[in-house]
Amino acid sequence: MGEALYVRFQGTRRSPRGHFPGIFGLANNLARQGKLSEEQYRFWRAGNDWYDAHYTNPSHLDPTIYDHDLNPGAVAWFKATAVHLIDRVEGYLEILAAHGVACERVESSNPGEVIYEDDEQVVVVPWKSRKPRGHEL
Repeated sequence: MGEALYVRFQGTRRSPRGHFPGIFGLANNLARQGKLSEEQYRFWRAGNDWYDAHYTNPSHLDPTIYDHDLNPGAVAWFKATAVHLIDRVEGYLEILAAHGVACERVESSNPGEVIYEDDEQVVVVPWKSRKPRGHEL
């Protein structure tokens, strides 16, 4: 197996759609539900604002990128070289752990079919999620 080129932080339980939600979605869900302490909320808000300023949101460029019918199971992965982004994840992991939300770090050299790429990330459709293209009638 080759060098891990991509890194993803995700929950360990599948969502109703069958994928493992990423840490930002998990933290955003806790915030929406009002479960964060005041300190956690401040960190989450400042962290999201920092990422918004320093990290391209692929869905702002293509609103259909995470559309389940078009791109089933699409998820974002950091490029392993995006250390400045990966290093800031720790605080999100601490918030999730404090709320009993299990997360894991996953590494891969080939996580799926790349449907978006920039200098810091890729969005992929996992290999097993893409419907095979066959002979349509």
